[in-house]
Amino acid sequence: MIVSKGLHISKLLKWSGHHIVWLTLVMSFAVLIYHFGWINFVIPWLPVSVIGTAVAFYVGFKNNQSYSRTWEARKIWGGIVNESRTWGMQVDGFINNQFRNDDASPEEIHAIKQRLIYRHIAWLYQHRKQLLVPTSWEHISQGGLMSRTAEMYQTRFGVGLFEEEIKQISLQDYLNGEEYNFIMQKANPATQLINAQSRDLAALRAANYIDDFRHMEMEKVLRAFYTLQGKNERIKKFPLPRQYANMSRYFVGIFITFLPFSMIPALMDSGKVGIWLSIPVSVLIGWIYVMMEIVGDYSENPFQGMVNDIPMLSLSRTIEIDLREMLGETELPAKIESKGNVLM
Repeated sequence: MIVSKGLHISKLLKWSGHHIVWLTLVMSFAVLIYHFGWINFVIPWLPVSVIGTAVAFYVGFKNNQSYSRTWEARKIWGGIVNESRTWGMQVDGFINNQFRNDDASPEEIHAIKQRLIYRHIAWLYQHRKQLLVPTSWEHISQGGLMSRTAEMYQTRFGVGLFEEEIKQISLQDYLNGEEYNFIMQKANPATQLINAQSRDLAALRAANYIDDFRHMEMEKVLRAFYTLQGKNERIKKFPLPRQYANMSRYFVGIFITFLPFSMIPALMDSGKVGIWLSIPVSVLIGWIYVMMEIVGDYSENPFQGMVNDIPMLSLSRTIEIDLREMLGETELPAKIESKGNVLM
């Protein structure tokens, strides 16, 4: 997630400079063949402008849907933050000796609370990790130049900026060895962690650490975690329909192909200055359409480790700090700070 108010021109050029280069080469070649009279073919501006308008509407629709996916993902993670705090509050307030015949020691009560809190923190980081596993339609899975470009974006503007913070996270710090080995053998460890919480609650109810009402209330929160996890998995595993995602790219390509055969002859009537002025004008128009397409293309997947991602690492760390403070801990991990105006 970009956290600066504006986007610095240097970063914009790093992100899109190669598009300016190839557009400049294409438009310059078109100017040269017109300048030396190799072709006299002219496409009237009216049909090209109609195509450009239609493409703008189509790409705008795609970008709107891409933003909707990103914003929905952010709302889901907002729900995870809220429900996690509710979970911490319930663990801290519900588990006690009120319903027991023989009182457990404060140390035993604290150990139970810590187990439930730490297991939930493990779920947060594991869920985040699973959401970052590439799908077949994401950029990094395409191979060739697109894959290398996506890897560069991840390294320079995404998760690569936070390698040290990520390396410091280990689920073994939150789960005992036996449970860790059991969970990590499963196809969906995040799902099994929530199920382990439910089994633990059943055992606590049998031991009268909680009553039926508290048991059911805490189960409702676990169900909410499953719902939120499922919503994130739906966004991750169901892409923006490819007929929308791919056709807009072809439409932008068609428009840029026709653009010089209409723009350059129109400006040639202005004399020598006009024909050479057509290069930056055509490049600018083409760049705007290309960037509209790219912004939507990279925003449709909010869980791919790039600059447009939901800041799952930062949110998970915020939740961890809140929950561990509920346990009375004072030695807390540091907040995740932005790097290069990027927060992950």
